[in-house]
Amino acid sequence: MSTRVTVFRVVAGAAGLALLAQGVSLLRDVPGPGGVVVWLAGAVALHDALIAPLVLLIGRLVVRGTLRGPVRGALLVAGALTLVALPPLLRPGPRANPTVLPLDYPRNWLITLAAVAAVTVVDVAARAVRRARRRRMSMS
Repeated sequence: MSTRVTVFRVVAGAAGLALLAQGVSLLRDVPGPGGVVVWLAGAVALHDALIAPLVLLIGRLVVRGTLRGPVRGALLVAGALTLVALPPLLRPGPRANPTVLPLDYPRNWLITLAAVAAVTVVDVAARAVRRARRRRMSMS
């Protein structure tokens, strides 16, 4: 492994730990942080019990070859986005206080999923172009 990759991993890990520490420090301001802990534990359990196995199964059954990685990545991101979006998506009817959840969450969730799909398509196309260039270069 190159030194550049190692340095990047160390810096990314340090940044992640700093963000984690910031999040934990903010829990002091939350009344009854036990609910947050339960929600986070539920999110991890839902991911490990439902989202990850579905992504692996769909990737195995539907996609072949070099597309499998990007499609699995897109499905994981879409699953995580859906998990985060579930509370506002499943909220019951109109609220007494319209400023509590003021945005059009279903529309924004769909736009975000479309953006994930678009990035995945661009990634797959870029990979195909690179493969074609490598083939042409090796034939020359």
